[in-house]
Amino acid sequence: MHMENQGIAVATARDITFTCTHCKSPLVVDAAAAGLILDCQRCGKPTPVPMAKTKVAAESDSKTADIQRRLKENESQRTEVTGYINQLSIQLHRWQLRLQTLNERKKELEEELRKTS
Repeated sequence: MHMENQGIAVATARDITFTCTHCKSPLVVDAAAAGLILDCQRCGKPTPVPMAKTKVAAESDSKTADIQRRLKENESQRTEVTGYINQLSIQLHRWQLRLQTLNERKKELEEELRKTS
């Protein structure tokens, strides 16, 4: 397992980063150790080393992250547009009420005009 000063694990491009199944301590090993069982440097218990991700799996993770980012951006834009629609709906309702009031006033004034003629 790779170690730097003060017991901090440092990963390189060929390394596998994972956690101990017992103490959850972060561990870093060379990719050649994939599939082996090694003793954890912190708790000393045997811990299986996961298989290294293939380039295809890494690209898949990258694609997934990009899709999730785009999905989040899309949701943000949907929220913004929904807010605009709600604001405009409220404004439309106000104008409809105003028009209704003006139509009622028109009827009252026309009725008043007929009475005076």
